[in-house]
Amino acid sequence: MLQQNIEEDILVLGIESSCDETAAAVVRNGREVLSNVISSQIELHKLYGGVVPEIASRKHIEKINQVIEEALFEADVTLDDIDAVAVTYGPGLVGALLVGVAEAKAICFAKKKPLVGIHHIEGHVSANYIEHLDLEPPFLSLIVSGGHTHLVQVVDYGKYEIIGRTRDDAVGEAFDKVARAIGLGYPGGPKIDKLAKEGNPLAISFPKAKIEEAPLDFSFSGVKSAVLNHINGCKMKGEQIIPEDIAASFQKAVVDVLVDRTMQAAKKYNSKKIALAGGVASNSALRAAMEETCNKRNLSLYYPSPIYCTDNAAMIGVAGYYEYIKGTCHGWDLNAVPNLKIGQR
Repeated sequence: MLQQNIEEDILVLGIESSCDETAAAVVRNGREVLSNVISSQIELHKLYGGVVPEIASRKHIEKINQVIEEALFEADVTLDDIDAVAVTYGPGLVGALLVGVAEAKAICFAKKKPLVGIHHIEGHVSANYIEHLDLEPPFLSLIVSGGHTHLVQVVDYGKYEIIGRTRDDAVGEAFDKVARAIGLGYPGGPKIDKLAKEGNPLAISFPKAKIEEAPLDFSFSGVKSAVLNHINGCKMKGEQIIPEDIAASFQKAVVDVLVDRTMQAAKKYNSKKIALAGGVASNSALRAAMEETCNKRNLSLYYPSPIYCTDNAAMIGVAGYYEYIKGTCHGWDLNAVPNLKIGQR
């Protein structure tokens, strides 16, 4: 366990630009968020049904100085007060990542501050430290987002062991594709979550894939295809398509798998603490099902508020703090790594 013997406060400026949110935050001592400014591009990308990488990159360039200035103003600090700058350098859209990395380098060069590169998904895990001051490693984390579905053992701050992963679609990707199929548009996750509340989760039996040789791994391409087949079947037979029931039944199939794999992992690794991370961690059905199951098994469940589930810079500042006090400092050769693996340095 990391020992903190630090008398003076440490302020970290976090910068996040991996996809379609331009964000900056100031975090004190790894647990206290002094500011968290997010400029979202969702309304812009809705026109295209998903994120357009080049548009995202251009928008980051327009917004990044503004969000950093706002974050510093809200925290009532200046760049001179900052001890280190933490920035997402992967995974993500390469053009979008480069904007944040270049900005962080410029600040660190001008102000002679340490530069700390952060893995985006490790940032999502670290978001749990903000509101759960009692949470410390080791614990089990279910990471669910548009690009990732992982079961990870958080061995220590910044030390992770992957014990399960998706073989195909990430869960958030499946949500987006199903949402598009039933006419909900982008972003799919929140829209399916909302619509599912009006439907019957038992109306349609969608498959729940199991991988025999890797029982902790996930696969969501089958359930996605099953939804598309159901819709096409209804059209061919002239039967009514009920989007509410499709959304509720699809969501139940996905949530059941996520909870089942997480409980299997908790049992196998004797984990008593479970933390949700990533954008899909804000899904109400997942939270409710995980809460119910953890309560039955006497397990502690942690998850961030929705604002810290979606992409934000506070989580990057938190992760940056723990890397900084371990002595992590990157050079000017730090580059964007769009396919950065979790635990990779």
